[in-house]
Amino acid sequence: MNQAPLAGKRVIELGTMLAAPFATHILSQLGAEVIKVEPPAGDPTRSLVRGGPSGTTIPSSHGKKSICIDLSKPDGQAALRALLAGADALVHNLAPRAARKLGVTREACAKINPALVYCHIRGYAAGPQEDDLASNPVAEAPTGVMDGNRINGRPSRLGPSYHDQFAGAYAVIGILASMLQPQAQDKERGHVEIGLYETGLHVASRDLVGVQLKTQLLGRPEREPHGEFSMPGYGAYCTSDERWVYLLMLTDGHWLKFCEAMGLPQAGDAALATLRLRKKAREQVEEMVRRAIGQHRFDDVVARLKAAGVGCTEVLPLERVMEAPQAQQPGKTRALRFRGLDFQAPEFPRLHAATDGVATLPPAELGEHTLEVLQAAGVTRAEQEALIASGAVAAARPGAFGWTPVREAA
Repeated sequence: MNQAPLAGKRVIELGTMLAAPFATHILSQLGAEVIKVEPPAGDPTRSLVRGGPSGTTIPSSHGKKSICIDLSKPDGQAALRALLAGADALVHNLAPRAARKLGVTREACAKINPALVYCHIRGYAAGPQEDDLASNPVAEAPTGVMDGNRINGRPSRLGPSYHDQFAGAYAVIGILASMLQPQAQDKERGHVEIGLYETGLHVASRDLVGVQLKTQLLGRPEREPHGEFSMPGYGAYCTSDERWVYLLMLTDGHWLKFCEAMGLPQAGDAALATLRLRKKAREQVEEMVRRAIGQHRFDDVVARLKAAGVGCTEVLPLERVMEAPQAQQPGKTRALRFRGLDFQAPEFPRLHAATDGVATLPPAELGEHTLEVLQAAGVTRAEQEALIASGAVAAARPGAFGWTPVREAA
């Protein structure tokens, strides 16, 4: 069994909701010890579902230790400084003003621990909006994503918080790059800054550059009308047993294989031989594909397409995703038990996830590891008791953030 790449590294998280917790989740699955610092009210995701932890909390907090610190109190800030003094990295997504108020700016942390890798995930990086607040949908709105996702004509967020998670992944890349760089090489070595807005720009680069290209070639801005890029036959189609199959119809070769697999005479139709010609006959092609798929049951469609080498997959509802044979393969998920309930949380994808032995902890209750973490940081028992008495820190409170029972209908 190989040692995890970040074994022995200690990471402090000051994270709420998703971006920073997602980053430290990845660091944890790479072997780092992650200590999640939460206020007395806890991370907001601890009370999102019927007053208790949400689907965000459970998969992003397993493997971490929880310490409860009130950073509004001077003694609480002193406790945090004790943690930072022995840490390898700090990851937080506090608003810039909050970071200044709580004493967790890069400059303040560098005085505590010059070797600390300081990572700030914020709404906007340097620029005229650097102090503005932002969240995942705010990152979607100004980068073109939301305008392209309209529901009944109204620009709408995508649903999943992809930009938060992209920002968290980018933060991990920055942290690892910083750890690899010799400290003496650059005084900025330990500074990682990720903006949600800048993340959105980078993720949208293909579309942003594409519209520039077409503007210069055509003399006007032109973009694809929807996510299927106007490629007929590329999308979701319903089978006769009312299951949805998504077709990857990207090339002329794909089209030819599809027609042959489904027994369509159009396989040799020169008028539809190229993507440009099929785009001109879009409605005709779409109707042909709909009819071909709709005449057969799902299993028959998939068997035909896979035998012909046509890319396809079922469009699954969330409740069926984890039942798929691919998802059930060793190393794809990790069994977690939390408050008497069992969960299968997806693993951070890596080659030897099933055998590398990276351990985890159950999702922690708020403050579950407060005393343990303080002791490891060199805080004496008497000092711990004083911190608890002053309210600067708190130990675990059994039963906090309980789910409200579902009332049965009379």
